[in-house]
Amino acid sequence: MIAVNAARLWSTLETMAQLGGTPAGGVTRLALSEDDRLARNLLRDWAREEGFSCDVDSMGNMFIRRAGKNPELAPVMTGSHVDSQPLGGRYDGIYGVLAGLEALRTLNDRAIETERDIVLVNWTNEEGARFAPAMLASGVWSGQFSQEYAYSRTDSAGVSVGEALEAIGYQGETPARAFPVHACYELHIEQGPILEDEAIDIGLVHAAMGQRWFTLTLDGFAAHAGTTPMHSRRDALTAFADLALKVEEIGIQHAPDGRATIGMAHITPNSRNVVPSRVVCSVEFRHPQTEALVAMEAALRQAADNLAARGVTANVERIFDYAPIAFDAGCLSRSEQAARELGYSTKRMVSGAGHDTCYISKIAPASMIFIPCVKGISHNEAENIYQSWSEKGANVLLNSVLLAAQEG
Repeated sequence: MIAVNAARLWSTLETMAQLGGTPAGGVTRLALSEDDRLARNLLRDWAREEGFSCDVDSMGNMFIRRAGKNPELAPVMTGSHVDSQPLGGRYDGIYGVLAGLEALRTLNDRAIETERDIVLVNWTNEEGARFAPAMLASGVWSGQFSQEYAYSRTDSAGVSVGEALEAIGYQGETPARAFPVHACYELHIEQGPILEDEAIDIGLVHAAMGQRWFTLTLDGFAAHAGTTPMHSRRDALTAFADLALKVEEIGIQHAPDGRATIGMAHITPNSRNVVPSRVVCSVEFRHPQTEALVAMEAALRQAADNLAARGVTANVERIFDYAPIAFDAGCLSRSEQAARELGYSTKRMVSGAGHDTCYISKIAPASMIFIPCVKGISHNEAENIYQSWSEKGANVLLNSVLLAAQEG
């Protein structure tokens, strides 16, 4: 087993964190924003300095390629994403990209020629923070979404994905369409507390939870707050409060693996002396079993229908749905071998978060590698990892990729 240059990896992480960096030490680098453009440019420049090619497809996905001996063989892929949540952390996504870059640099340093090409990818709009749904561009690339659908997604200001790609100069001419992949690895922070709590170095991710996202529109009737008696109100906000508690109950009923969250809500007309006429909110369910997701959705739709008793109508639109994922045993086996020979402790895990590799696994052998993050905090400016954790994860990634890339 060989090892990365840990100091160089840490330096690239620190440098990249300045693009979109916040005063509290986090990052706001929304997809296809100016800071995203600058981060992409920096990644491209680092790659070209090492002699790697960098191609961009029509969804803005960046493919950095280190050539192997046999270009006719399907390449090995690794990567993650550069975009972040608003007021997010400095390691979510970007750690996997820069650890992949460090792996390629290390192969150059050691003049190791692989049988297969190795492709490092930066997927566009993984987070779904600016444009919903999440994992949009990897979804197009893997055939889960059409490009027309993806281009039509808009942010809160009405800017579409297609317009934003053109604005930052990352709308490539090559169609976003999958090519053969021998094996795919994504290295990521855990975004949960298990590895740190159990003092384990590496999570070997064998599965990922399914997810369903919904947009709910609750319509009541605006009325004067002082002159409208309580019994005659059609208050969309109190109906929303009722619904929110029901969503929480749905998650509890599907414990321990169920997750139910309302992360966004918008009130109309949002005036202190008007009974609210409309609430638009998000609802998200996660579970590793499809049957449970079906039951959770049915319970949500029933809860929405029950709001009619309050004089409020509720429209439920499912905007995102992917089934639970089982990752490839062969990919996991390479990572397990790498970790064992490096002397790292491991744990087989299920990912509670969605990742681009969940889509890639539908068309190619794929798996994920986790490292701990401090207190399990992620999607928060307080998100943190230690350099030693960063190094161990990158070493497992490097050797997993190398094992796969040397296969004929």
